[in-house]
Amino acid sequence: MDKVYGLLSIAAKAGRAVSGSETAMEEVKKKRARLVILTEDASQNTRKLFQDKASYREIPVMIYGNAEDLGRAIGKPPRVVVTVTDEGLSKSILKAARENGKQDGENENL
Repeated sequence: MDKVYGLLSIAAKAGRAVSGSETAMEEVKKKRARLVILTEDASQNTRKLFQDKASYREIPVMIYGNAEDLGRAIGKPPRVVVTVTDEGLSKSILKAARENGKQDGENENL
């Protein structure tokens, strides 16, 4: 497991990771999300919806990995979206993704 997934695992255990489209979107709309992570295999509609809502609220969006690995990292079934609600963990995850060179950079907020 790479560092991004390790940090996501910590966020989940601390109760600072919210997964699933509906609950994650609620976190974005209420501005509690500090980072939105979408998987590379998320549908274009899901990507656009989350990117638009997050961009409007100035929440960074990261495209990373696949649904199976993301779900495994947070101890859940496959997930295509996770929001992180902790500022410090969000920054650490973004930094780790940049170091891995796997961060897509589709969102200008990064």
